[in-house]
Amino acid sequence: MARYTPPEQSKIGQLIDVVVLLGLSLGALFVPLRMGLSGAAKVVATPVENPTWETLGQTAVQAAQYEALGYTPATAHDLILARFDYSFEWSSLILMAVLIIGYFVIMLRLSEQEYKDVINEKFGE
Repeated sequence: MARYTPPEQSKIGQLIDVVVLLGLSLGALFVPLRMGLSGAAKVVATPVENPTWETLGQTAVQAAQYEALGYTPATAHDLILARFDYSFEWSSLILMAVLIIGYFVIMLRLSEQEYKDVINEKFGE
């Protein structure tokens, strides 16, 4: 029986694959940043006028640690009072589910065709 030799991809095809994968990877990392979807603590709960460590709810030990890191009550204000934003949109959830399921279906279809091609090359019709 003949040894199977897979088809070779051209150098330009490999280059295009690398560029597309790099673009998708960078897009997956930076698109959420540009859309404002990243960063868990975005909401500052009730800002405090003229903050002190006491009005920010910090003990003397906590205040000393913040000061050791170079923070003052005014610069640590947003850091301490930032709260997690757990809200989400149903439309975004549905869109993400459709995209993931669509990708899965496409991968199954393409894989099925590839497997059929390999079996036909190896064993014939």
